[in-house]
Amino acid sequence: MQRIAVVPGSFDPVTRGHLDVIERAAGLYDQLHVVVVHNPDKSALLPIAQRVALIEQSIADARIPGDIVVASWSMGLLVDYCTDVGASVLVKGIRSQVDVGYETPMAIVNRHLAGVETVFLLPDPANAHVSSSLVRQVSALGGDVAPYVPRSVAEYLQGAMRP
Repeated sequence: MQRIAVVPGSFDPVTRGHLDVIERAAGLYDQLHVVVVHNPDKSALLPIAQRVALIEQSIADARIPGDIVVASWSMGLLVDYCTDVGASVLVKGIRSQVDVGYETPMAIVNRHLAGVETVFLLPDPANAHVSSSLVRQVSALGGDVAPYVPRSVAEYLQGAMRP
């Protein structure tokens, strides 16, 4: 039986921390779906199609091995996507206790709704402080985001943020 997992997120934009989780998860499962989900509680900087393209480019540039599918989902519950593709696991990166508090109730509900388990991966300490919102803020104020994001993302943001 093929082990399929989903790494969901807003990825607005994808960071080096996201890529770390994607790479490690790809090594644990036969197929990995990286899914850009719409979060109605956040106002997005990048359109979903651009986020998907930047994730695909970042995975290719980093030469992350494995059967990796990049997609988007806004048609309902994330567990519906998992059911559609045969995934039994969600993989989430956890940076702090705040993330644990936010993710735990969702993990319990996802297990109850569809039998989908959630696996939490701790970050590489070099990326533990990086978030997409921090990257957006630094970029908007003209700061260098290259240490926090893949090259293609830094170049895109540099061009997108120019007046």
